[in-house]
Amino acid sequence: MKKVLFICMIATMLFACKSASTASTEATPLSTKLDRPTQVAIKGNWVLTNVSYPGSEYIKVNSFDLADSKCFIGSTWNFISNNNKGTMTLTAPSCTAFTSPIVWSINNQGLFVLKIVEPGTKSKNVKSGYLLKVAGLTDTSFQLIDNINVGGQTKDVTYQFQRAN
Repeated sequence: MKKVLFICMIATMLFACKSASTASTEATPLSTKLDRPTQVAIKGNWVLTNVSYPGSEYIKVNSFDLADSKCFIGSTWNFISNNNKGTMTLTAPSCTAFTSPIVWSINNQGLFVLKIVEPGTKSKNVKSGYLLKVAGLTDTSFQLIDNINVGGQTKDVTYQFQRAN
């Protein structure tokens, strides 16, 4: 049974939540086969340069249950492909600074599986995470795309990454 994950957002007079994974038997099972070539292509240091979604001027998205999506702009991410670990660091001036180890992988369905690991916690003890779609991968950039529900409609939240080195 898969853990149900939520990414929620609050807007002026609007509240919407999103389930990243469901326990439904009708849903396509999450593949555990890894897409090693894509993982190797993403390894290294990246900067999240933009977060975009329809209605961003009216709707606030709480990304990864950590902070407003705009706080992720300028964040640095390190992906190590041989052990599927890394780090993410938020440093936006008007937001609370945050650094955390991560565990990540990309499966053969094109899904980026992300677990944010609290310091002092073993990753095997983290039972929830996030599923995002990998898109537009080049040597210098890629996107992670999440889906949110706004007023009964599914909208994409796109996280744009640029290679830092």
